[in-house]
Amino acid sequence: MIQTLDLSNNNLTGPIPDFLSQLPDLNVINLEKNKLTGSVPVGLIERRKNGFLSLSLCANPNLSGNVSCKKKRNFVIPVVASVAGISILLLSVAALYWGIKRKRQPGAVTGANPIIAPVEATKRQFTYSEILQITNNLKRILGKGGFGTVYHGCLDKTQVAVKMLSPSSVQGLQQFHAEVNLLMRVHHINLTSLVGYCNDENHIGLVYEYMENGNLQAYLSDSTPVVLTWEGRLQIATDAAQGLEYLHYCCSPPMIHRDVKSTNILLNEYFQAKLSDFGLSRNFPVEDGTHILTGVAGTPGYLAPEYNMSNRLNEKSDVYSFGVVLLEIIAGRPAFINTHERIHISKWVGLLLPKGDIYSIVDPRLERRFNVSSVWKAVELAMACVSKNPINRPSMSQVLVELKECLATELARTKQSGNHTEKGNSIEMMSQNSIAMLRPSVR
Repeated sequence: MIQTLDLSNNNLTGPIPDFLSQLPDLNVINLEKNKLTGSVPVGLIERRKNGFLSLSLCANPNLSGNVSCKKKRNFVIPVVASVAGISILLLSVAALYWGIKRKRQPGAVTGANPIIAPVEATKRQFTYSEILQITNNLKRILGKGGFGTVYHGCLDKTQVAVKMLSPSSVQGLQQFHAEVNLLMRVHHINLTSLVGYCNDENHIGLVYEYMENGNLQAYLSDSTPVVLTWEGRLQIATDAAQGLEYLHYCCSPPMIHRDVKSTNILLNEYFQAKLSDFGLSRNFPVEDGTHILTGVAGTPGYLAPEYNMSNRLNEKSDVYSFGVVLLEIIAGRPAFINTHERIHISKWVGLLLPKGDIYSIVDPRLERRFNVSSVWKAVELAMACVSKNPINRPSMSQVLVELKECLATELARTKQSGNHTEKGNSIEMMSQNSIAMLRPSVR
């Protein structure tokens, strides 16, 4: 049952097929910024006039007929599904229904295309009484932050997370609008999806898809009994990198997250990672060597040196933050490590590198179950990301390419070993994403 179809900015050509007007459950169609030709099917026009369909056709210069480009203020964003399901959806639409030839732009950024899927419910505005019903009177708290409190909820038998603005939050309202504005126009499998919002007098909140396995930092802590394998860690890092690359290169205008950290990388039931918390996000200029000046915001330990000292911000600031997260993933340690003194993880790794002992850097809970070359490559990549000079940092596109190479190397090792049960541990594969987790056995 397709309710929302977003194929905007995909370089589609050809006429719009008539069969779309015959899909009774389809209530949102976005075909903006393509190269469609011919006229708009009468059935679609009639459904739009009757209020049954939101139809977006702007920036199709060769499309004739009733094409209105007045922007409407609706809150409709697709909820993201799995990569496999999405591929099937797009292939089915292209092969079975469309007859529209999809062309890729030369030099397109690898892995950064927005991935869209049908939604169970379109974005909507909730009253505060509805929020209380969804959350069972704010019964279960999932977490707290500078914005406010996040509650567990259930909407139409689907779990959701409800973030309510705290009345004492100084910048909460500004961040609320920033997050809504960004999530209204970004659609990617590795960014958390907005279900709806509440703006009911003094009660302001956001309703998101529920991420069942919480945040990444919880799985990098010594206190958790669950240990992510090296393959699982690389897959999570790759997912997060894809979301960040999309913000930098596929949004118009491009976006900087400004608060990339392990607690803002959430994991769904399949341990698929998604970036969250876009309240500090900002647009940035696309010209080379440019930056924006803004007040320092973010989290200590993840802030790029130039941003912390001079308020100068560009996409390389996010790269630095991602590098810190990648070091956390590798070492299983926080951004600041308490040894005999409080030391940043990048400095800690930098002191160990000259010894050439990779095992002194990697999380010991992995028990040396990884391809050494894969880990070395990841460490070198992370250290490049945290270079003091932003010019020396790779772009997120480069980071993504390197991470995929690390993952391919590790997958080759696990394939060769046959994923057999190793002594003292059992290996559990976490469904679609092949996120392996080690659960220490009772000894």
